[in-house]
Amino acid sequence: MSIWWSLHLRREAASVPLARRLLLGTMETAGVDPDISYDLSVALSEACANAVEHGGDLHSGEASAAYRVTAYLDGEKCRIEVADSGPGFPVPCGGPYGPGDATAPPPTAESGRGLCLIEQLADHVHVRNRPGHGAVVSFDKILKWREGALLRVS
Repeated sequence: MSIWWSLHLRREAASVPLARRLLLGTMETAGVDPDISYDLSVALSEACANAVEHGGDLHSGEASAAYRVTAYLDGEKCRIEVADSGPGFPVPCGGPYGPGDATAPPPTAESGRGLCLIEQLADHVHVRNRPGHGAVVSFDKILKWREGALLRVS
């Protein structure tokens, strides 16, 4: 059995906890281990917060005023994708503060650590920069299950 869902959300701060709660509820119902659920929900919150903050100019029209979250729970893996239609990253992936960047911001910085945190919480992270057309952050994690879980793989 598998579960997937997709949300089209306005780029507003209130959308972040909505996506997080839906993911947590889905994983709780399916029987995913709470530690795995928590890690994925924090990673999702970071990706959504990035889309809300950097996903485009809210005043430029409807296309950049929204972003999309899609989650797939299938067998032993959960994959989450957050896509916006903003300007994309100003630097190539892997650049300052991007995935795998050794020059992450200092711990006292107020922003810039989201992608680094997602990398720490997920098993695999892929960032696709689409300059002028937005960015897509996708990440996945191998699932662990509670005893008697609905989707548990034997």
